[in-house]
This record gives sequence, C-alpha cells and structure tokens, in this order.
Amino acid sequence: MLNKRMEILKQLATEAPTKIVMLVIDGLGGLPDKDGMTELERAFTPNLDEIASRGETGLLEMVDVGITPGSGPGHLALFGYDPVEFTVGRGILEVLGTGGKVSRGDVCARGNFATWGVQDVILDRRAGRIETDKSRELVERLSEAIKEIDGVRITYYPGLEHRFSVVFSGDGLCDCVSDADPQKDGASMRWAEPLSEEGSKMADIVNKFIREARNVLDGEPKANGCLLRGFSGVPDIPHLGELYKIKPLGLASYPMYRGLASLVGMDVLEVENNPIKLIEELQARWDAYDFFYLHVKHGDSRGEDGDTLGKIKVIEEVDKVMPLLMELSPDVLVVTGDHSTPSRMKGHSWHPSPLVLLSPYVRPDGISTFGERDCARGSLGIIPAWKLMGLLLAHGRRLKKFGA
Repeated sequence: MLNKRMEILKQLATEAPTKIVMLVIDGLGGLPDKDGMTELERAFTPNLDEIASRGETGLLEMVDVGITPGSGPGHLALFGYDPVEFTVGRGILEVLGTGGKVSRGDVCARGNFATWGVQDVILDRRAGRIETDKSRELVERLSEAIKEIDGVRITYYPGLEHRFSVVFSGDGLCDCVSDADPQKDGASMRWAEPLSEEGSKMADIVNKFIREARNVLDGEPKANGCLLRGFSGVPDIPHLGELYKIKPLGLASYPMYRGLASLVGMDVLEVENNPIKLIEELQARWDAYDFFYLHVKHGDSRGEDGDTLGKIKVIEEVDKVMPLLMELSPDVLVVTGDHSTPSRMKGHSWHPSPLVLLSPYVRPDGISTFGERDCARGSLGIIPAWKLMGLLLAHGRRLKKFGA
C-alpha cells in the first residue's frame, strides 16, 4: 500500500537519459571526540569537500527525531520508503543477500556466532569477528547436525565473518518473536519470547535451536554458540523500477545490503569490500543501468568497535576514489549514510546523517567542507530521508510537473 506522496511520485515519474548515483557510507555520522571533532570532520577529504563546495548539503533524519535506526529502516528510507510504514526484518534481508530462497510462511533470522561464558553470559556477540572461512566451516557443521526441530526444517546460509542466516520452514510459524540476543557484551542471554500468541511455536523452536547449536559448537575457543535476531517473513513491498521508471543496480559486499537492494527490485552484484573495486564494478556496468546504489560497510563496523582511527581511514579511502567516480560524470550524485555510528557510543545513534547532493541544478550553499556541523548549515536543512528519492528524481529530470 503506497502512501499519498509515493502515489504522486509514481504518477509523475518519467524516463530520462540520466544517471543517478547514491553512495552510502554505512554509519557515516559521528560525535565530537575530546578534541571536539567527529570522525568525518577529522578525516582528510579534499574530494568530498570539493563536491560539497559545488553542491547542496544538509542532514537526513532516517526515521524520526530521537529514534535510532537499524540499517534496514535506514536504507528503506534512502530508497524512498517511509520506514514507519514499510517494516522489514533483518533476517530476510540477510537471506536474500546470500542468494537464499524464501517462501510464504517461512521465517528467516540473522545469526551471529558468539562467545558464551558460564551461566549463559554472552562475552562477545561477534565471536571476535572470526574469519569468514571459519564461519563457513561452522555453518556446515550446524547444517549437518541440526536439520530440523519438531518437524520444522532449517536451511543455512553462510555470511561474512561471524554472520550467517537461517530459514525455518514448517506449518504454523510466525515471525512475531523477540530477538534471542542480549544486544550487548557481558550480559546474560536473552532468549526468544513470543510477541503474540501466534509466536509461541516459533519462540520455542528458536530457543531449542540455540541450545542444540551450543552442544554442536562446544569446545570452540571463540564461536562456541550463536544468537538469532531479526525474525521476518516475506514482505509485500513495491519495486523501485515499477514506482519510478528506473533500472537500478545495487553494489555491496555484505549480504544484508544486497538483500535490501534485491527486496526493492534492484539487480544486485557482490563486490569486494574495497572502494576501488566498488568503483571499477560501477564503471563496468555504467551503460546498462541508470540508478546505482553503492554501499561501503566498514564505517559502521569501525564505529561499533569504538575504533575512531579505523573509521577515519574508511572515510579517507572513499574520498580517494571519488575522482574515479566523477570521471563517469553522473547527472546526480548523493553521498550520505544510512545512520550515524559514533565511535564514542560503539553503536548506532539517533543523530541525523550528513548529506551532499550534486547535479547541474543545485544552488551551491557556500559550504566548503563535508562534515556534520557544516552540513547542518546547508541549504537542504534536515529532511526526512524517505523524501530524498523524490529530490534525486527531480534533479535527474525524471519527474513531470504536478498539476496544471
């Protein structure tokens, strides 16, 4: 069901020979450190600064004031969907991103290998970010040992580092269960609970699965257990191509973000988690598409680890490849994040994400550097992220006039 604004955009959308690039640096926004500067402000970004000086800047409110967004709602907003109206669980995104198959009635979940201590205290929710090869080995071990529970079939999909995903298939399943995850290190395990009467069977299956997985993984030095979260089934969501007459491509290294792109109807391509490789793949497919979503992951990861210098390095690596991107002469370019991940907080936050927009039709606003406080003074102001898509289409000359 489309809201009124999406219906209007759909009616106004028209084809045009223009190229739109959306570059998302995951977790881009930050908070000032003891010296008074955020990671983005401290980073050496001459190319992004130059783009800011020629474009329009502002801040994106991903969900609403004071609400901390997950990556799913943040990205849905960037793609033009009000995340309050369109809710999608993380599990199905992870499964779709790995190329998995999901049917109506299935329930998907995102898994983390984790380090369990005595009395079910979770010492490390990410098992030290174990190597992907090791994670795949553990997924194979689980898939051999736990094929079903109480008649519910379990299908596994390996991910990157400590991540994997599972699909539960059987009768009477419902995704209305809470995360089986304490959400922080050093806390006692929080088991899945039904969020409605229909979720009782699913919660029981989930908790049995985690206990059996503990037995299978017993003896592993780091990944001696797992956590599950983001329970979700197949959502009903309209595709970008149908809505806005664009042919979109998503380029991302992590499964969840490919899943998000796939969910909204993009063709998707797995790329190395390397900004240069990202731009090379963009160059190779430039003629075949007209909307490009590029995702850079590790800004968020470094922020969650509290690694300020690491996050600065990720931002600087992106800045270095901007000249290669600009050689393609995109008609519309936007650089932003899907949420803020301040290193100080070691997690997502509610702070709006910095934004720069460049096209032949901008009104340069006098901002000469790309940073949170500079963007706060920009001409775009603070806008709801789900309204960004309309702005990109307008700058791409892809919207007809509204009314007589």
